[in-house]
Amino acid sequence: MEEIQFNHYSVLLNETIEALQIKPDGIYVDGTLGGAGHAYQVCKKLTTGRFYGIDQDEAAIEAARGRLNEFGDKATILRDNYCNAKQALHELGVEKVNGILLDLGVSSYQFDTQDRGFSYRFDAPLDMRMDQRQRFTARDVVNDYTEQQLFEIIRDYGEDPFAKNIAKHIVKARQERTIETTFQLNEIIKAAIPAKMRMNGHPSKQTFQAIRIECNRELDVLRDALDDLCELLAPGGRLCIITFHSLEDRIVKTAFRRYENPCTCPPGFPVCVCGKKSKGRVITKKPILPGEKELEENSRSKSAKLRVFEKT
Repeated sequence: MEEIQFNHYSVLLNETIEALQIKPDGIYVDGTLGGAGHAYQVCKKLTTGRFYGIDQDEAAIEAARGRLNEFGDKATILRDNYCNAKQALHELGVEKVNGILLDLGVSSYQFDTQDRGFSYRFDAPLDMRMDQRQRFTARDVVNDYTEQQLFEIIRDYGEDPFAKNIAKHIVKARQERTIETTFQLNEIIKAAIPAKMRMNGHPSKQTFQAIRIECNRELDVLRDALDDLCELLAPGGRLCIITFHSLEDRIVKTAFRRYENPCTCPPGFPVCVCGKKSKGRVITKKPILPGEKELEENSRSKSAKLRVFEKT
């Protein structure tokens, strides 16, 4: 296998490492290992501690193995989806951990590898799978979903004001021939958006995001995983999550708020009778954002937000 070149630039790196409050003898988990940029800095701070890195992308696993090799058996790498982290760690005898990190962005490697089909910049098969063991691809979304389904995912996951027209154009185009490639889809999207509205960035950006989220069930996975990840934390442990769009951020913000204050009693009740106890506290009342230097060095960090929750 040829050497896999991952960009090791990690978004909000210093802020995340600081927020994790790493103990040298602690146990830490990165549920979105990628090229191991964050992971490397975590491992550097461990003495007798352990690190577990999880990713579903085979290329990420290979790149991370090379990067973390110097830490020996201090670092364990698992090919899985982070929504299975609790079960996977329990099978290894790990019941509680001191910190968990999720960086929910698509890696630069995935975007920049042409045949993965994540980017509208390269002509490639419509793939977009983060886990290539999965059979369901972006091609299936584009060619098999109803016009209503396409409209809803482009509206909800892409937040594109032209979602209805884009869905209509996709359905019309595929009646003539199957939509196989990213550039085919680019042309269809371009035709669905008025010329004067194509000035603010690439017209395909929001639709590609929507299809990628649907293909990989990204929001469902996040919703399904958060409670388990919170349960995995030992007292004083921290959950640090970097999001890249408002949909993810809203899910994380809402979950963290519920963990801090789960009470379901009516506001007028003098005392809590629901019996639901707080799981901890939200460290970031407002999300941590990249600084000016990082924004200059990495344009992909501009929409990043870091939220932190601490278990009590």
